Amino acid sequence: MNIVIFDLETTGLLPSQHEIIQIAAMKVTAGRWDQGEYFDSYVRPENRIPSFITKLTGITQAQVADAPSPVDVLMDFSRFVGENATLIAHNGIRFDMRFIAENCKRHGIPVRETSALDSRDFSRKIWGGKGGHGLDAVLGRVGVSSKGVKRHDARVDVRLLARAVQYMWERLTPSVTQCPVDLSVGVIPAVV
Repeated sequence: MNIVIFDLETTGLLPSQHEIIQIAAMKVTAGRWDQGEYFDSYVRPENRIPSFITKLTGITQAQVADAPSPVDVLMDFSRFVGENATLIAHNGIRFDMRFIAENCKRHGIPVRETSALDSRDFSRKIWGGKGGHGLDAVLGRVGVSSKGVKRHDARVDVRLLARAVQYMWERLTPSVTQCPVDLSVGVIPAVV
């Protein structure tokens, strides 16, 4: 099973109103969790980044001023994902996949379906209703420290998430070809 773990940073929480400002992703092929290919890019938004987002993510207006357009980054991301990959993000179905779908719609980008997973589903399957399922809670449970790194930078978060997903996946099943949670469907740009 080909897996792409990814994370977005955005200008807010509403896909219909806010914009993607960073995408990072890591490929996991044949169960090799730590040696995958990486993708990361800032995205040039049409509007200014709110100051509270800069405080949270560390992403400044200067960093995105000369970044590629949303269309270019989304198309590059889709090429990176390739065919027949399963996308995994934390809160991915409700947040990340919705931002990708909305941005494709906003910019007139044709889409294709892809299988997708929310890493919170792994956490819920292992720990049930105990202690919440936010990324920091999951990292603490699986023993992955975020001390000394800047959380809410997609490049950092995707590496932390990969380690957490690996731990949870292996705890649920030893098979890298058998998905231990139910798949969902999302969309990404259709690459011509």
